[in-house]
Amino acid sequence: VVSTQSTGLDADWSINNFSWHWMSCSAFFNMYYRVYSPVAFFKKTDPSGAYIRKHVPVLAKYPDKYIYEPWTAPTATQKAAGCIIGQDYPKPMVDHGRASKENMEKMKGAFAANKEMKEAGEPAAKKRKKG
Repeated sequence: VVSTQSTGLDADWSINNFSWHWMSCSAFFNMYYRVYSPVAFFKKTDPSGAYIRKHVPVLAKYPDKYIYEPWTAPTATQKAAGCIIGQDYPKPMVDHGRASKENMEKMKGAFAANKEMKEAGEPAAKKRKKG
């Protein structure tokens, strides 16, 4: 497995780690309900998918409509593009819509529990000592 940490020219573990948490909305951020879509931003900034076509050539022949979500293309479109999802290109690892909703509910619960603890006067979680 190649990571951005090992290949990034400006790799810094602490920044990368925090950035991945931030972008996934799995860090304790008070606006946990603002989940970034791995598709929507790119549809807005590169609607034709030029970046994907250049760096993921197996998807190059997909119509613009499906370039960011090739798994939603009908089988006939996948065959015409020469790339069958699940065979020539992997299926999505997660259903982003479902996973982001589940994560928001968990974060909502964590914030509510923290608020209840504070209101009850319970001490905050203790920090671990190094060493």
